[in-house]
Amino acid sequence: MNNYKIISVGGSIIIPKTGFDIKFLKKFRQLILGRVKKGEKFVLVIGGGATCRVYQEALTSVVKLPNTDLHWLGIYTTWYNAEFVRLMFGNWAHDKVIKDPTQKIKTKKPIVIAGGWEPGFSTDTDSVILAKQFGAKELLNLSNIDYVYDKDPRKFKDAKKIEKIGWQEFRKKIVGYKWLPGKNSPFDPIASDLAQELGLKVSVLNGNNLKEVEKALNCKPFKGTIIE
Repeated sequence: MNNYKIISVGGSIIIPKTGFDIKFLKKFRQLILGRVKKGEKFVLVIGGGATCRVYQEALTSVVKLPNTDLHWLGIYTTWYNAEFVRLMFGNWAHDKVIKDPTQKIKTKKPIVIAGGWEPGFSTDTDSVILAKQFGAKELLNLSNIDYVYDKDPRKFKDAKKIEKIGWQEFRKKIVGYKWLPGKNSPFDPIASDLAQELGLKVSVLNGNNLKEVEKALNCKPFKGTIIE
């Protein structure tokens, strides 16, 4: 099961708050299929994104629930988003959305689609576990940010972009060590811990900018952050 490239796709790339961007989805599909037809293989791990947070925020406004229930709600949104993407790739994709990254996957299809797993883990962690299973040494994390910053650029004008950072510093200064359902971070703390343990290289870049995504896939310099 080697030679698969692992891409963690933020849910907000698939369906942003503004609704589906059909033009973008067609281009994303074209990019992946273009490379598949040249012999490449992909595991696409799909997140819940804004859809997840909208559901969680609405539910907590109505009733107080434990984090486990909120996390299951978020996981269901990843499955729905993932099924949408699986159908988008048709016969090129494995016939089922992967819901447990620890189970052995047997397929001859060049595209495998995965969603969330279980409470306590985000799709970032799922993507790292799948990278281990498929023997990948690196993964792309597509979100709606151009870079990882030393602090939230939406709140602080003096936030500085980070082009390269080690796992130890990233965990200590950027994401911390604890993860909560719906938490919006460039790469979640549990996934970061596992990625550091595996010696995995993670590239964080804006998935809406497909030219930069293609550069990263071609191992060329790209606009984004490398964590290793």
